[in-house]
Amino acid sequence: MTATDPLLVFDAVTRAYGEVLAVAGVSCAIQSGSFVALVGASGSGKSTLLKMVNTLVEPTGGAVLFGGEDVSTLPPARLRRRVGYVFQGIGLFPHMSVAENIAIGPRLTGEKLGGERITELLELVELEAGMASRMPDELSGGQRQRVGVARALAGGPELLLMDEPFGALDPLTRDALGTKVRELHERLGLTTVMVTHDMAEALLLADRVLVMDTGKLVADATPRELLAGEGGDIAQGLVAVPRQQAERLAALESLGETPR
Repeated sequence: MTATDPLLVFDAVTRAYGEVLAVAGVSCAIQSGSFVALVGASGSGKSTLLKMVNTLVEPTGGAVLFGGEDVSTLPPARLRRRVGYVFQGIGLFPHMSVAENIAIGPRLTGEKLGGERITELLELVELEAGMASRMPDELSGGQRQRVGVARALAGGPELLLMDEPFGALDPLTRDALGTKVRELHERLGLTTVMVTHDMAEALLLADRVLVMDTGKLVADATPRELLAGEGGDIAQGLVAVPRQQAERLAALESLGETPR
């Protein structure tokens, strides 16, 4: 693999459940250092595609290549060490402390994270060191998701996968965490792929937006291109929602009215 080779490649990837094609022959390449948003309506196949990267779901056709190697041939422990995963719905173990949750990935590969590394990871996601001893049910939703991000970063991954990471959070917390994740992406030199149904979030955080519909990749564009009207009808239908909301707010503001 050379410096110009893509880090992640989907090569005609298919996933069938009986007669239903959840992913229908997706092909694309993602370069190292990219921040890619994977967008689409519910049931479009975006989460299934993401889960095939770290073998939570196996393709029924095609291949997923990571660093030039088929992920199905890589030892699971090695793959999970190189790929951080932030789950939809947070997914902390309720019977484990914050420190134990953060350390679970490295522990499964035989490595023990010391208190200094736990503190460093908590500080990365703007949580106090004293949080390490708390249990998940003592934290707010935003704090739990920050712990989820810290856990995903614990092994020093090259690739960060995020599956609807902010969906259960209130708008202020969601915005703050999105900004923090983008900052960590830059600071740690990550390659990030984030599944979201929120096109505004995708446009604000990502360098590149992939749009899925009924298992197929129907658009691959930059936020600027999408805002300029490119990407096709399905992509523009998703872009229309935040655009119309912004226009309505601007109109209300110009009239001096309070949004209803």
